[in-house]
Amino acid sequence: MYTGDAIVNVLDIIKQEHREVSDLFDEAEKCEPGDERIHELAREIEQKLSTHLSIEERLFYSQLRDRAEETEERVDVFEAYTEHAAARSLMDMLNSGRKPDEKFKAELQVLGENVTHHVKEEESKVFDIAREYLDQDELEQIGEAWEKAKARAQKAGTGARGAARKKSVRGTTTTSRTKSRR
Repeated sequence: MYTGDAIVNVLDIIKQEHREVSDLFDEAEKCEPGDERIHELAREIEQKLSTHLSIEERLFYSQLRDRAEETEERVDVFEAYTEHAAARSLMDMLNSGRKPDEKFKAELQVLGENVTHHVKEEESKVFDIAREYLDQDELEQIGEAWEKAKARAQKAGTGARGAARKKSVRGTTTTSRTKSRR
């Protein structure tokens, strides 16, 4: 969490968050189907991942997308966005409220495999793009903004994904009211 002390390079923050989520997936892997602990782990994974994905896209990927000059680099950045969308889809499957049965554990394992693949590519290809187009000061500025955004999400207690859902619900309600007045 951001403490206002040392400024941390965003790449270091991302790596640290990757390790934290990886540890949670490892713990879930040890759970047997039916173990209620797997639900707790899935919730924690979903919260950490959704916050991470949201902040990463807004503060980090947007910079790379706008600066990447080579076609292949832009493809790599858009591939990362697509992998985020796939992770969100898999997380939605886990939010069905059903028992932590064999299917639930399988879905969690598939999410873990997808995240592992994404992390491997991101820490090589995407980080290389970042090092090419962002100087040290920019990496630190993004790191500072990241920590502040993460602290706000944690303080709100909903994570970035929960906040987005609340906005979406409010937007839908407003749209429905607007349409009914016409």
